Amino acid sequence: MKSQETMLCCLMLFLATECSHHYRSKVRIKDGDKHQHPEGKLKTGTIQEKCRGPCLTASNCSQPCAQHFRGEIGFTCHQNKWQKSTETCTSLSVETFFKDFNSALRLSVAAASVPLYVLDFRAPEPLESVAQGIRRNCPVDYACIIDVVKSSEATSGNIAFIVELLRNISMDLSDNVTPEKMKSYSEVANHILDTAAISNWAFIPDKNTSSDFLQSMNLFARQLHIHEDSENIADELFIQTKGFHINNDTSEKKFNFSTSMNNMTEGIIGMIEIPRQELWKLPPNASQAISIAFPTLGAILREVHLPNVSLPRPVNGLVLSVILPERLKQVLLTFEKINKSQNARAQCVGWHSRKRRWDENVCETTLEIMNKVKCQCNYTGMVMSFSILMSPKSVDSKVLDYITCIGLSVSIFSLILCLIIEAAVWSRVVVTEISYMRHVCIVNIAVSLLIANVWFIINSNFHKKAQDSKWCVALTFFSHLFYLSLFFWMFFKALLIIYGILVVFRRMMKSRMMAIGFAIGYGCPLVIAGTTVAITVPEKGYMRPDACWLNWDNTKALLAFAIPALVIVAVNLVVVLVVAVNTQRPSIGSSKAQDLAIIMRISKNVAILTPLLGLTWGFGIATLIEGTSLIFHIIFALLNAFQGFFILLFGTIMDHKIRDALRMRMSSLKGRSRAVENASLSPTNGSKLMNR
Repeated sequence: MKSQETMLCCLMLFLATECSHHYRSKVRIKDGDKHQHPEGKLKTGTIQEKCRGPCLTASNCSQPCAQHFRGEIGFTCHQNKWQKSTETCTSLSVETFFKDFNSALRLSVAAASVPLYVLDFRAPEPLESVAQGIRRNCPVDYACIIDVVKSSEATSGNIAFIVELLRNISMDLSDNVTPEKMKSYSEVANHILDTAAISNWAFIPDKNTSSDFLQSMNLFARQLHIHEDSENIADELFIQTKGFHINNDTSEKKFNFSTSMNNMTEGIIGMIEIPRQELWKLPPNASQAISIAFPTLGAILREVHLPNVSLPRPVNGLVLSVILPERLKQVLLTFEKINKSQNARAQCVGWHSRKRRWDENVCETTLEIMNKVKCQCNYTGMVMSFSILMSPKSVDSKVLDYITCIGLSVSIFSLILCLIIEAAVWSRVVVTEISYMRHVCIVNIAVSLLIANVWFIINSNFHKKAQDSKWCVALTFFSHLFYLSLFFWMFFKALLIIYGILVVFRRMMKSRMMAIGFAIGYGCPLVIAGTTVAITVPEKGYMRPDACWLNWDNTKALLAFAIPALVIVAVNLVVVLVVAVNTQRPSIGSSKAQDLAIIMRISKNVAILTPLLGLTWGFGIATLIEGTSLIFHIIFALLNAFQGFFILLFGTIMDHKIRDALRMRMSSLKGRSRAVENASLSPTNGSKLMNR
């Protein structure tokens, strides 16, 4: 009997040794492969076949996950194709974290003197949560969960499970957070921040998962107690954590980070600085500052949708979290741009954990040079993470600001002068129906552009306050209306030129021409602008998020301006060619000098008609293309801002009939002034002149 018990105990000890050896070997495999899956790369889950049924617009279907996974994959029909929309496939559970650990533990406690019937081979006591299992198995450093997490595939379901795991740990196990616990916590987080896992975050049904992850990281780090004066707590590929002690006698403190998006790219630099004047607010006893750097989290964080905000807003730097004493309210941050394009303007922002979105009001951009951006941000309990957003379509340049300001001033003055000149010479130049309508066009072009410029000035100075109000809708509507009126009056001017050149028979009555002119010049823009408001305002996609102007990213409302403008520019190009062909045909036997004169006259026609008919707006096409060089914006700003001056120069001053009428008007005024002067000197002669 005694020998039998000895044999059984030896067998149990052998099994325990094998299980412990198997468990330790798994640990060694994972430690030797810090950032990769044991098979060589991070898995992202196996996707089952798509739905086989008919694909109807907006219809949905689901398929079961691959073998050994729980959950399902959802598909949505889009453009007659089934596309993956959600995924809940997970291989993780509370039991999977501690199954092998409990088996090895129960076998290893057996001693040779313990009878067989004493050992309990029943299933272990069920765990209600992973936190309970951690308390039971690895309360010192949480190391018992690392291998299971690293060996799991980064499916959407597993990512959601791990985020919930981290959230539970930050809430239930944050009473005494040591650097060892923070290191294990960071290793678990690093697994789901891998670049290979980024795309799977988009299929998690709960869209707040990424925000919950960041909040859990900050909450857990807030409870961390560091030991040494300065230490690197975690140094993973996709997450770095640092901390040091501070007090009111500490000089300026800086966190310096350099982390890459993957193993192949160079490090992206980020720095957090605590100003000296902020450290003065601290008490004499020591406090601590902790910071976390995330190179890939910017591509994962999903904002809550807001009206007039185009999502997603691309993050162009590290996401830097900082945990400071409550008395400190301000930090200075330096970011290196990920996208180093010259047109990628940066905006400093902070992540508001309650609103679940980037808040630009908590930060101010203090310096932007080359590839680096410096920010000054307000630190609060709700805003502890910061980064920079990229606006590749907007170009911020003082040169453009100066050109626009000076150009608009000159343009408005020129348009007012143009209207004054037209009023002064009106009776002398409107002789025929064609000349009458020609000057009606010039007057309405000047009026439309003048009102549009005034609305532009109001818009540029008022849009930040009125961005979310009805005033912004009104500003956008009237700017849209009068810029369109400018184009349609230019279009009617082109039609009038064609009419004057090609129509040689019965002329149209003046009243009918006026009716057609106002229907085209103001009626068509009113219909287009009104339709745009009616369609896009209910969808909250009428205006841009950063200005009172037509939206592009969400509803493409800007097409209601771009398409008519570009079509009119194309038509006016044809008009220029028709005018050149029909009015400048060379006669047979003309000499080279005559040919040169003809070319000069053609060039003169093109030079006069091109600015007047809005051809310069064609340069605006280039500014709509992402990544366009600054020079295209400058050219368009010059031509657009000075268009009022072009109308005065080419439409009024360079018209010899207007100049002749203006001279006659000036001579008449001089004659009257002389007559008045003579009358004052010689009453008799003056009375005769007046009688005459």
